[in-house]
Amino acid sequence: MTADTAQSLARLAAERVDHRFKGLPPDADGLTVAELAGQRRNLFTGGFATPVLALSAERLEHNLKLMETYAARHGLAFAPHGKTSMAPQLFQRQIEHGAWGITLAVPHQVRVARAFGTRRVFLANELVDAAALRWIAAELDADPDFELICYVDSVRGVELMDAALRDAGAARPVDVVVELAAGEGARTGVRTEAECAAVADAVAGARTLRLVGVAGYEGEVPQADTERVTAWLRRLVALAADFDKAGRFAGLDGIVVSAGGSAWFDAVAEVFAEIPELSLPVLKLLRSGAYVSHDDGHYRKLTPFNRVPEEGALEPAFRLWTQVVSRPSAEQAFVNAGKRDAAYDLDLPFAQVIRRDGAERPATGVSVTALSDQHAWLATTAEADLEVGDWVGLGLSHPCTSFDKWQLIPVAEADGTVVDYVRTFF
Repeated sequence: MTADTAQSLARLAAERVDHRFKGLPPDADGLTVAELAGQRRNLFTGGFATPVLALSAERLEHNLKLMETYAARHGLAFAPHGKTSMAPQLFQRQIEHGAWGITLAVPHQVRVARAFGTRRVFLANELVDAAALRWIAAELDADPDFELICYVDSVRGVELMDAALRDAGAARPVDVVVELAAGEGARTGVRTEAECAAVADAVAGARTLRLVGVAGYEGEVPQADTERVTAWLRRLVALAADFDKAGRFAGLDGIVVSAGGSAWFDAVAEVFAEIPELSLPVLKLLRSGAYVSHDDGHYRKLTPFNRVPEEGALEPAFRLWTQVVSRPSAEQAFVNAGKRDAAYDLDLPFAQVIRRDGAERPATGVSVTALSDQHAWLATTAEADLEVGDWVGLGLSHPCTSFDKWQLIPVAEADGTVVDYVRTFF
């Protein structure tokens, strides 16, 4: 950890707890985050107010270690996507667990990472905003240790970047990778190899940019399956080899080839293992991000570890604790968390456990059927033993839209002891 990072994280620990942070004990107002963590309060008996989102300390550490081991086993560099958590404390833990750097999507996210000393950033987007490019240029010029790699996917984008960087008086070129689209109708990226060459030619003609490789996102492959994803990844690798053969990477120390979301990183590992020997060493950069917390829905179903169980298994680390506030009939109940608190863009939350008088049991016969702004609608069968005042623990789907609803998240051990708090910046 650099001194700048340590100082920035220390400032987080010195932040005062108050009304901004939902779910935290009201009697903690005025304490610093470090002081509150030092009290090691219990999530269930220490004054926390529902709803409250918690991260499992043990499962979080398990996931960090598992992906560190996976990347090392397959010879991959790892730049996990930071948009998932936007939590500099987690960025630092990912780096301590072997991450090459952090992937981000928009300039604001890069500013957050830089405020906490992140030295390597992969910006998985074409950046054409002049104000953001002026700031990037200033950051690169002020800090020779700062490394940034950015997508380019159009000649027009290259021209806009070059103009903005020249106007900013940029002394260091911005490293870029040509983004290969995942197919017709997919999201961003260059559609054909001929167009990729045209974009690369435009980069070569811009003194403010330097082409360092190729990249893309296989999760956007239309009707994605192993065969289609593998075919696209081989196109990406072939593009890198063609660019290298054409001398487009002359003068570099290495070539970047990057892909990898959270659904197909096994295919990325397999195809990247086939990358032929090029004129320079290849940085095989994986960018999966959802693994840090995993989930109980979308990624539980999609994780590549389902296909390669011998490699290990991620564990869902989130649980949203709610309380039953209404039990109008034997078939229905309501808890006090809704769209403001829980991810709902991919799946509704899952009722998992019930706590009453310190005892915890499965939420048998309880399911979430809808969310209002501040309530979850529960359907209950005859098996459901549920009363007003019970705590109901909900599993969530889609980490990216779970983190963004909470500014300060308790990290709790299995017995409920809260050992840390994670600050997010969305």
